[in-house]
Amino acid sequence: MTPQAKLIFTSSLILGTTITISSNHWITAWAGLEINTLAILPLIAKSHHPRAIEAATKYFLTQATASALLLFSAMMNAWYTGQWDITQLTHPTACLILTSALAMKLGLAPFHFWFPEVLQGSPLTTALLLSTLMKFPPMTLLFMTSPSLNPTLLTYMAILSTALGGWMGLNQTQIRKILAFSSISHLGWMAIIVSYHPKLTLLNFYLYSLITATVFLTLNTIKTSKLSTLMTTWTKTPALSTMLLLTLLSLAGLPPFTGFLPKWLIIQELTKQSMAPAATVISLLSLLSLFFYLRLAYCATITLPPHTTNHMKQWHASKPTPSAIAILTTTSTMLLPISPLILTTV
Repeated sequence: MTPQAKLIFTSSLILGTTITISSNHWITAWAGLEINTLAILPLIAKSHHPRAIEAATKYFLTQATASALLLFSAMMNAWYTGQWDITQLTHPTACLILTSALAMKLGLAPFHFWFPEVLQGSPLTTALLLSTLMKFPPMTLLFMTSPSLNPTLLTYMAILSTALGGWMGLNQTQIRKILAFSSISHLGWMAIIVSYHPKLTLLNFYLYSLITATVFLTLNTIKTSKLSTLMTTWTKTPALSTMLLLTLLSLAGLPPFTGFLPKWLIIQELTKQSMAPAATVISLLSLLSLFFYLRLAYCATITLPPHTTNHMKQWHASKPTPSAIAILTTTSTMLLPISPLILTTV
């Protein structure tokens, strides 16, 4: 892909995201989502591999369906109330359809089946965009419409997402699929709290995006997409592998890392809302995903490769770690001590 084409598609992604997150009218929000979808498709399919083409097709069909449902819910609400304002969504059927549309856009269970397949067919940099930037516009719409949505439905969807994200990630050997199920599991944490404390959902999303960006960029630097090749990275880049270990533990939500902060705040808020059983269930289900994070961390740092490996040998070249990864790793692991400062923004 030429640099000019990359520039056009990246600019379109930024434009589409900006239009959606800054709009008050349903039509402009929908237009921004469409620009986003069309801009990411060439980035998914740029390798021309059959798996990449399949991923782009699945992504297009799912996102087109979700956009149609979103537009349908906005039109239904406008038909009954005369309002096109995003925050004035009051009709119950329109709210239900919108919940389905945003769940499909985000990859929230039970509309999650497309996400691991699409991520597996994409390059690591595009997979990073799909996991973070592409989820920002629908997350903003979820934030803006949260007072109108059904909290019971969102709680059930959230618990289902956390359960399926943890359960289906257990048996995976492809790192991109593991990170896709990790994303589904994290979306459960965001969805369960959005009706009660929407700002916590955004805080969780920002920290999740930060930590996931660190993991994807590290994997892209060491050119790893399978567990079997991850096992051989320690001998080549021990410092980067150690960084990856700490970031994965942060993504799992273990104290004293940054990833513990949103989980701690969400459990606290759910308890305040007399939802201690839901908080207990979602905490226990997150132990499933903890298993595959530990498995990744184990493969990255603790296992040493056998002398006879089945994959092609890579040249041992000690390149300096990119400064972006160093900064991202620091913020991904060490923000917990300044949590009082972060809480002033929530």
